[in-house]
Amino acid sequence: MNCSGSNRRDFMKRSAATVAASTTTGVLGLQAKAQTVSATPAKLRIGFIGPGGRGFNAHVKNLCKLQKEGQPIELVAVCDVYNKHRQRAAEHIEKQTGVIAEQYVDYLEMIEKEQLDAVAIGTPDHWHAKQTIDSLNAGLHVYCEKPMTKTVDEALDVMKTWQKSGQVMQVGVQSTSMPLWNDVNAQLREGKLGKVLQYQTEFFRNSAQGQWRAYKLHKEMNPDNIDWRRWLGVDEGLAEYEPFDREKYSQWRRFWAYGSGMFTDLFVHRTTSMFKATGLRFPKRVVGAGGIFLEYDGRNVPDVATVVADFDEGVQGLVTATMCCANSPIRQLIRGHHGSFVFGTGEQFEEYAFVPERPQVTRNSKLKEEKYEVEGVNTTYEHFKNWITAMVQGDPSLCNNDPRLGAAAVTTVILGAQSYREGKVFFFDEPNLMVHDASGDWAKKWEERSAARQKPNHIPGWKAGESGSTLEEPDYMKLAGPWIDGKEPRP
Repeated sequence: MNCSGSNRRDFMKRSAATVAASTTTGVLGLQAKAQTVSATPAKLRIGFIGPGGRGFNAHVKNLCKLQKEGQPIELVAVCDVYNKHRQRAAEHIEKQTGVIAEQYVDYLEMIEKEQLDAVAIGTPDHWHAKQTIDSLNAGLHVYCEKPMTKTVDEALDVMKTWQKSGQVMQVGVQSTSMPLWNDVNAQLREGKLGKVLQYQTEFFRNSAQGQWRAYKLHKEMNPDNIDWRRWLGVDEGLAEYEPFDREKYSQWRRFWAYGSGMFTDLFVHRTTSMFKATGLRFPKRVVGAGGIFLEYDGRNVPDVATVVADFDEGVQGLVTATMCCANSPIRQLIRGHHGSFVFGTGEQFEEYAFVPERPQVTRNSKLKEEKYEVEGVNTTYEHFKNWITAMVQGDPSLCNNDPRLGAAAVTTVILGAQSYREGKVFFFDEPNLMVHDASGDWAKKWEERSAARQKPNHIPGWKAGESGSTLEEPDYMKLAGPWIDGKEPRP
């Protein structure tokens, strides 16, 4: 939806330097705007914030392709602190679509002047929350590259702002646009595996030079071509000032100040897919482990890491990886009492398998191993197409990875990173959206449930009753129980 120029100028005047202030001031503006705008424009005007690496190769290129195929979009502006990236993106848009895209260094200026309907954000992690919230508060739809935010507090702020805004927002974990995960979720809810107990997933890589050092350093990367202070976000309180460094600029994923290494660059992919499959969202308990065991190249994020998350639904999630071994990964799978779904490794699967437990457990000799074919798709292309469909229809629920799913996944992996760094176990209180640490209540709760012989919890949408979720009581268990005053318990 287009905003009038006066509305955008009002937004610019009230835009604060912090995410919190942006969240507060934007809601009233959006409520007023919603009363005056009633129709989606014939073409959605889209601007790019940070069309550098992923922002160019995925965002710009795929949206150009979709525009050429007739999608109702127009790519009209690009914003980047690096002049080479601005020029490259603008030249590609003109060559592919014939549109001369305006170029900006300041995304707020672009929002004010360009009468945009949507933005695609591909900046480093530490900018995602502020740029997303500013854009939502300006009445824009948003595509934000993963991870949705850098911190848990930011994730919750973005989720709340999005919920109030009514805008369409897609988080850029493209694997969520694979039909596979909806199919798996339907089978899990119908009880195909019985009680769902655990998922495990991975992201193994290897390289000769160290992870993320494949991003090359160039002589053109210098303070004359890059607005370094703006990239850092010093004036916005996003990072502390440090001298210009090509390594920090190009390979920022190696440093805690701007990213969180494999936790947010890689683990968030697999965790989001598992959440899509199981229907799980925010965890209850998270612990992380790992270290820098090989890549002593000045980085401060680990090259080996694992995150374990426990959920109130009685499910455990595991994501693990080494950045130094690629050819011996674990298989991705979801385990249940009566069987497991096995997906293999990576993201693109030709098939996945149902592997049943033995009939002595399932009491069903008809359960056999099954293979399910998987539809192959260009996930990044489909993810942007899904975003456009949701914007055209004005329906945020159509997005395959909305900010609630995005917030749940990034909260899980960020708490894993924080646990690794601080040596703590973290608990997430979903009703109050708060994080706590150091408690024995989690284990105590399950022990009390067992003592009371309660029934198990299930994944959201469970429809299978007690199928695969109850234990048999052997007749000899009648002999169990404490002997009081030396007397045998009565059967």
